[in-house]
Amino acid sequence: MTAPRTARLQRETSESSIELSLDLDGTGVSDIQTSVPFYDHLLTAFAKHSLTDLTVRATGDTHIDVHHTVEDTGILLGQAIRQALGDKAGISRFGDALVPLDEALVQAVVDISGRPFLVHSGEPAGFEYHLIGGHFTGSMVRHVFEAITFNAGLTVHVTVLGGRDPHHIAEAEFKAFARAFRQAKALDPLVTGIPSTKGAL
Repeated sequence: MTAPRTARLQRETSESSIELSLDLDGTGVSDIQTSVPFYDHLLTAFAKHSLTDLTVRATGDTHIDVHHTVEDTGILLGQAIRQALGDKAGISRFGDALVPLDEALVQAVVDISGRPFLVHSGEPAGFEYHLIGGHFTGSMVRHVFEAITFNAGLTVHVTVLGGRDPHHIAEAEFKAFARAFRQAKALDPLVTGIPSTKGAL
């Protein structure tokens, strides 16, 4: 019987306080309260479309800016993913997805490689300055992917192929990442041991 692929972590700093739990073999059930509404929306989409059960409770100095709370939550999510993956035996390892959201179209590719690397491109000029929902700066999308990727040990390519509405672009990015991660983390009955010629990931 396969060991549960779960994690429960906490992170406390002078800027934020976060509790997070996840189950990589869930059904996409989520209960997310980060005090940043659009971020809640994005993480809910990630959980739903990656079939990861995810609970997050986060508070922080959002009276200054949402940056610290968003970044620290991404760091903890990445650490939880890494912990829950364990030795990665039996996983598919690779995943890719092409996801539309109305006029937006995003491709994401994930390799659970153990080597952190992010290639993120294609967001339209000015996207990083746009306030989505009046509080979530577009620049935070890449920053979240950086935090998750580097703390989870993933190689991730996210490419925005088209889009006009910042909400649609950001949400399509998270959904594409979720679908690609869903494939990569899936247990493959044809895989024996760790899917690497090195014998470790």
